[in-house]
Amino acid sequence: MTPRLWAAITLVVLLIAAAVVALLRVPWSAPPAPRADQLAALDTLPRDAVAQGRAFHAALRPGMYISIVLGLIVALLLGLTPAGAWLVEQAGRPFGGHWLARALLGGLVVTLVGEVVALPLSAWRQSILRRYGLSTQGWGGWTVDLLKGYAVGAVIGAIVLVGFYTVTHFAPRWWWAWGAAGAAVLTVLLTFVFPVLVEPVFNKFTPMPDGELRTSLLALAARDGVPVRDVLVADASRRTRAVNAYVSGLGPTRRIVVYDTLIDQAPPAEIESVVAHELGHAKDNDVLTGTLLGALGAAAAVCALYLIGSWSALLRLARVDSIAEPRALALLLALATVASLFAGPAQAFVSRRIEARADEHALGLTANPSEFEAMQGRLSLVNLGDPDPNTLEQFLFGTHPTAVERMAASRAWARTHE
Repeated sequence: MTPRLWAAITLVVLLIAAAVVALLRVPWSAPPAPRADQLAALDTLPRDAVAQGRAFHAALRPGMYISIVLGLIVALLLGLTPAGAWLVEQAGRPFGGHWLARALLGGLVVTLVGEVVALPLSAWRQSILRRYGLSTQGWGGWTVDLLKGYAVGAVIGAIVLVGFYTVTHFAPRWWWAWGAAGAAVLTVLLTFVFPVLVEPVFNKFTPMPDGELRTSLLALAARDGVPVRDVLVADASRRTRAVNAYVSGLGPTRRIVVYDTLIDQAPPAEIESVVAHELGHAKDNDVLTGTLLGALGAAAAVCALYLIGSWSALLRLARVDSIAEPRALALLLALATVASLFAGPAQAFVSRRIEARADEHALGLTANPSEFEAMQGRLSLVNLGDPDPNTLEQFLFGTHPTAVERMAASRAWARTHE
C-alpha cells in the first residue's frame, strides 16, 4: 500500500479511537437543569451585579469577534498566497536558506505577524478589564506577562517546528507516521511538565500555611480518595481580582492550587465547594481523558495535514511544492486555524459535560448544596460573568455550564437528597 493509503487508514483508526474514548469517558446523558430553577436562581442574584457582568461581556464581545475574524484573515492571506512562503524564505536567507533555519525562524516570523496584528485587540481587552476593575495589573505588568507568553509560546513552537521539519526532511515519504507519533507524545509530555515548568512563569506558588483551611482541603481530598502532593496558593491578585481554584498535574505532580483572591473573598465552606469540584476532575481522571483525546486528536491532525496537503490547488495558491517543506509553513498554520474554528464548539460541548459531572461530584462530596449554589453565584459576580448568557454564544464558546444552570443543578440535587 502507498503511504497515502496508510495515512488514510491510520486517520480513520485514530478518529475511531478518539470516538471510543469520548464515548466511554465523557458523560453524555445528564439532563439540563430545569429552566424554572435557572430563572429562580437568577432572581437571587443582585440585579446591578448581573447588569454589570452583562455590560462587561458586551464590551468584550466586539473585540472577541474581530480577533477571530482578523486571525482567520491573516492566516488565510499568509497561507493561501505566496506571502507566507516569501516570509519563510526571507527568515532563512541569512543562514543560506538552510531548511532548519527556514523551519525555525520562518515559523517564528509567521507566528509573530499574527501576534503583532492581534496586539491592539489584546490591549483593547486589557483596557476593558482595567475599566471594569477585574484586572489589577498596570500596563507594565501586562506587558511583562505578554512577553512571557510570547517566550513560552516561542519555546514550545520551536520544539514543534524543529521536530516536525526534521522528520519531514529525513523521512519525506513517511513523515506523517513519525509526526503523528511525535505529536501524541508531546501532548502527553506537556500534561506532566506544564504544572511544574510553565505555570510558575506566570504565577508565584507558595505552600498554604498550616491551619484549618489547609487541613480541611487535604482531608477532603483524602475522603475523596484523591492523593495530592500539596496545597498551594497562587498570587493571582497581582493580576486579577477573579477567584478560582484548580487541581493540576497527574500522579506525582498533582496539587491543589487556590487563588489568593478566593481565600480573601470566600468563606472556607465555599472554598471547599470549589476544590471539591476540582477533585471531581481528578477522581474521574478528566486530565487523563483530555490528554488521551488531545494525543489522538494531534496524531489525527498530522495525518489529515498529510492528506489535505497533497491537494494541488492549495499548493499552487501557496506557491509551494509540498506541505512538508518549510516554505509551506504558513499554509499549514492556515489549515490549523480553519480546523480550530470547527473543532472549538465540539470541544466546548465536551467540556461542559465534563464540568457538569464535576459539579455533581462536588455536591455529593460536600453534601452542601446551599454553599455550592452560593459559590457559583460568587464566581459569576466576582469574575464578572454573565450568569445566563446568549444561547448561541454559550454553544460556541461556553466551556462550563452557565452559572444559573449550576445553581439550578444544586437545587435539583438538594430535592433528590432530602
